[in-house]
Amino acid sequence: MRLIRAIFTPVWKLWFALCFAIPFLLLFPLFYLALRLKKYDFVFRLKRLWSRCISYGSFLFPKIEYRGKSHHLPKPCVIAGNHTSYLDIVYCPFYTQHTAVFMGKSELLKLPLFNIFFKYLDIPVNRKSISDAHRAFRDAGMWLDRGYSQVIYPEGTISSEGKLKAFKNGAFKLAIEKQVPIVPVANLNNWWFLQNGGFFKSNGRPGRPRIVVGEPISTKGLTEKDLEELKTKVHTFIAAELQAFYGK
Repeated sequence: MRLIRAIFTPVWKLWFALCFAIPFLLLFPLFYLALRLKKYDFVFRLKRLWSRCISYGSFLFPKIEYRGKSHHLPKPCVIAGNHTSYLDIVYCPFYTQHTAVFMGKSELLKLPLFNIFFKYLDIPVNRKSISDAHRAFRDAGMWLDRGYSQVIYPEGTISSEGKLKAFKNGAFKLAIEKQVPIVPVANLNNWWFLQNGGFFKSNGRPGRPRIVVGEPISTKGLTEKDLEELKTKVHTFIAAELQAFYGK
C-alpha cells in the first residue's frame, strides 16, 4: 500500500498542477485584459470557472454545507476561514457568489504571470512587517468601501495537518471598523487531498473535500472593545465544526 501511495501521490500532484496551469494559461489573456480594464466582477467569474476546472479536472468533488438560512453571502463581507491547504483558496469562489478580494503572502508577487492578480486586484502582505500589514488592511478597507468582500485567513499561515491555530486580529478589526458582516468558514479536510509540505512527503489524491460556511455574524454597533469576543466566536465555530467532523 505504501509503495502504491508513493507512486500515485506524485503522479496525481503532477496532474493537479496541469489542471491548475493549463486553464490558467488559456484564460490568461482574458484575465490580463479584464484586470487592466478594471472589470473585477468578470475577473472573479473567470476565477470561478478556473476553480471548477482545477477541482473537477483533478477528480475533487467538494461538498459545501451552509449553516445559515441563505446560501448567498452578504455583500460586502469579510470571509474568515481556517487555512489547511491551497485548496481553501480554490474553493472560495464555489461558495462566494459575488466578487471577493484575497489577501495573500507577498511572495506570490514573485510568481510569473500569476502575480497579475496581486498587482491589480488581490492584496499582497508581508506579515513580518507591521507597516506592510497596516498598508494591506488599509487597502482591504478601501475595497470594502467599494463593495468588494475580503477573503482573509486569520491564522496567517497554512496548518499542514488541519490543526486550528490562534487567530490574528486583523480580519476582525477590519470587519468592525467597516461595520460589515464576517462569515466564518470551516475547511474540514482539504489537507487530506492537497497537503502543504514536501512534494513526495505530503498528501495528494482525489476525493471529496468538505467545507462548512457559517451564518454571517453582524458587526453593526460593535467597537474595538468587542474584537476579542468576535474573534472567539469565529474561532469557536470553526473548532466545533472540526471537532464534529473528526469526532475528537
